[in-house]
Order: sequence, then C-alpha cells, then structure tokens
Amino acid sequence: MTNEFPDDADGEALRELIDAGHNLSEPMEVDFQVAAADEESATKIAEAASKLGYRTAIYFDDEEDFDEGDDLWTTECTKEMLVTHEDLLKAQTELDELAKPLGGYIDGWGTFGNAEILDELEDDELDDEDFEDDDLEEDSEEE
Repeated sequence: MTNEFPDDADGEALRELIDAGHNLSEPMEVDFQVAAADEESATKIAEAASKLGYRTAIYFDDEEDFDEGDDLWTTECTKEMLVTHEDLLKAQTELDELAKPLGGYIDGWGTFGNAEILDELEDDELDDEDFEDDDLEEDSEEE
C-alpha cells in the first residue's frame, strides 16, 4: 500500500498511521465525531447514523473552555473499515450531509489503528522479578 496521499489533514493522518506501524490493508475501527447543538439533535444524528451501519454514542463535553454558542454535544459514529483517503472522505461527507439538517456537522475522526501491541517488555525495561515484596517492606520500614 502506498503512502502517497493528498496534501491535506486526512492524508497527513494516514501517513502518520503508516509511520506508527498500522496496516492500511487491514480493517480498523474509525471514530467519526459529529458536533451537535443539543442533546436532541445528537440523538437524532445517532439514530440516523445507526441506520447506515455505524455504532453510535453521544456525549456532552463540559470540561473544555468553550465560547458561548459552541456545540458541546458530540455524536461519535464508529465504523470498522479499510482506511483509504477516498473512504474517509466518503464517510465524512455521508455523516455531514446526515447531520446538517439537524444543525450538526462532521468534526473530525480518529482511530487507535490496528498495530499489534507488544506483550513483552523491552530489554532495557525492568522485569517483574526486579521488584520483590521484601523490597517494598524494607523500603516502608526505612521511612
């Protein structure tokens, strides 16, 4: 698979996925965020996206500093897919068109990718046997 992608945010994200060891020829779950003005709109977006095969969740983001009028509700639409530039644009367009009549808009996407996580410690890291219960007891007695 080539990493020749358009010079845009999606292309850059795809290059970063490849550089991080993810295989774009294997499917991965992609989370598309759709901003909504209120809970009712977010719920309607979730219902419509579910009919298109997305797994959905809605949440209210009250932990950020927002300007008055910012959309604080998000509908997360998750789909397992082969990640291509074309398919990312297609999904974003599909969700944006679905959301616009409800006052929403596509607000980005993300993925944890599909690279295998190493189960073994690197050679330069400490093994579990380097920490014995006796060592912890001695340290606490010295304090």
